[in-house]
Amino acid sequence: MDAPKSGELPSAVLFACGMNAIRSPMASALMRHLTNYRVYAKSAGVRSGENDPFAISVMEEIGIDISAHEPITLSELHDTLFDLVVTLSPEAHHQALELTRTMAVDVEYWPTFDPSLANGSREQIMDAYRSCRDQLMQRIKDRFELAGGPVV
Repeated sequence: MDAPKSGELPSAVLFACGMNAIRSPMASALMRHLTNYRVYAKSAGVRSGENDPFAISVMEEIGIDISAHEPITLSELHDTLFDLVVTLSPEAHHQALELTRTMAVDVEYWPTFDPSLANGSREQIMDAYRSCRDQLMQRIKDRFELAGGPVV
């Protein structure tokens, strides 16, 4: 499969990160939201994780509910028919490149800060999560030439 060119929407995209608890679930939810569910978007991680309450909170702030997200690993994926895999961490990128040995899929690396590494007050930590969310939203809008979406 050819990677969707800038501005073209893929029919199916997978977002991958370390634990499928923060960055990739936020990115897949944003992709579905910004495309009005025209794109099948899933997420997975290298390792098993648990839902992150800060991620849930910052997504709720913009009207997107990810509280029912169930973290899965790349090896647990049942559906592997993706046009594009977007990796958000180095370890996910490495593992996604391994997938290309058996899958005809394009991989893009979008280095994204892990907000769970933030320290400080609750508000400082929330700001790190908001920054991650907003960076992902802007990257999706730019990559797929999407306008609009929720006002943050």
